Amino acid sequence: MNSNDHIPELEPYEDEYSAQLRRIEKLAHLFDARFEIPGTKIRFGWDGLIGLLPGVGDTLTLLPQLYLVFEALRLKLGRATLVKMLLNVLIDWLVGTIPVLGDLFDVAFKSNLRNAKLVAEAIRKKRAEGESA
Repeated sequence: MNSNDHIPELEPYEDEYSAQLRRIEKLAHLFDARFEIPGTKIRFGWDGLIGLLPGVGDTLTLLPQLYLVFEALRLKLGRATLVKMLLNVLIDWLVGTIPVLGDLFDVAFKSNLRNAKLVAEAIRKKRAEGESA
C-alpha cells in the first residue's frame, strides 16, 4: 500500500467510534486504493473504475461518498469536518465528470481516503477533548 493511500492507525481504542471508523476506512480503501497497477505504486479503487462509465459513473460513486459524510454526521464530528468532506465530494464529482482527465483525477485525488482521514482526525480530536474534560 502506498503511504499516501494509508490511513494512520488510531490508538487502540474500543469505544463508540471504533466500529464506524473501521467501516469508513474499509470503504474508503475499497473505493480509492483496492487495486494496484503491477510494477507501479499507482493504486485505484472502484471509484476510478465505475467513473469510467460515460455520463453516469461519477454520479453513481456519489452514493458511497455521501455515506461517509452521513457517518461523520451521525458521529457528530463537527461542521468544519462535514464541510471539508462535502467539498472533497463536490470536487471529485465535478472534475470526475470531465472525460479522461476526470478519470485520471479520480485515481490521484482519492476523495474517499481524504474523507476517511478527516474522520479519523476528528475522532482523535474528540477523544482528546473527552480525556481532558
